[in-house]
Amino acid sequence: MTTVRLGYVAMSVNLQNSSPSQTMTFKQFSQLEDREAAVRKLERIAQSNVKNCLRLLRHNVAHDILFFRLSSRLVPLATHQELDGWDYMKSLTKELNELGEFINKHQLRVDFHPDHFVLLNSPRPEVFKDSLVNLRMHFALLKGMKQNTVHRCVMHVGGNYKNTDEALERFVSNWANVPKAIQQMIMLENDDKSFDLIHTLYLCEKLGIPLVFDYHHHLAHNQDTHWENEWGRVLKTWEHSPLPVKMHISSPRNEKQFRAHADFVDGRMFMDFLRKVKGSVPHIDCMIEAKQKDSALFRLMEDLKEHEDIEIIDGASFKLK
Repeated sequence: MTTVRLGYVAMSVNLQNSSPSQTMTFKQFSQLEDREAAVRKLERIAQSNVKNCLRLLRHNVAHDILFFRLSSRLVPLATHQELDGWDYMKSLTKELNELGEFINKHQLRVDFHPDHFVLLNSPRPEVFKDSLVNLRMHFALLKGMKQNTVHRCVMHVGGNYKNTDEALERFVSNWANVPKAIQQMIMLENDDKSFDLIHTLYLCEKLGIPLVFDYHHHLAHNQDTHWENEWGRVLKTWEHSPLPVKMHISSPRNEKQFRAHADFVDGRMFMDFLRKVKGSVPHIDCMIEAKQKDSALFRLMEDLKEHEDIEIIDGASFKLK
């Protein structure tokens, strides 16, 4: 049997006034005449974001949800060049400690998905440098929560730059300039336009990076390729990880907007995947990428109850019989 645990992304549609991504633009920051007061306002926003993360995790635990993607926007302007030298971590010590204690107490799996502008294969040195700054922020936040930082940030390969082979090799070349601690934090995900499962496997196998298989992306990018033939290779990339295999699940909004995420997950589509991997691995963590967040998770669990080969464990996990 295979145990499957569901999670969702960053924000609840059921818990009110709990956004972990409240922000301040640099324009708003620069319009405040007193810079120290402006920085203090940024710090208050960041503290509120982390406190809301804790509220979200309490909500999750009450519903048996032990897998969650944290917002990468916890600290507004943390990596902005004009705020270089701002020690945002100092103001978050108490809040991050409390968050980390809760995560550890309930043995939650949390991770991040840095924004699309974090590009390790960029041909522009300044973009690569800024990407490392952003990844160091994620590393610092995980450390502030007292979390093991290994395999906690999932990323896309990056830009195609009109030459897939060159873009892949540039990732390999640039990887040598990524600090080891940051390397160990990263997982790679196949995308829906540029780097498919085979491309991403090439990098993951060459560089020792776990591959987060995105089923929806694969269907959007490689409908004629049988992903099942490569599933064993995907699992092998996780052999040295302290964490269970992770994947992403979402459904197309419609046929014309196939790449866009729907509000909910199509249970039949998910079962098509699950029945092909059943028994191949003891445990899979599935991150739901749907517009309706935790409501999508709740509905999917209700849909799965209708299948005879599903044994429900709790509100967010089940076994494939």
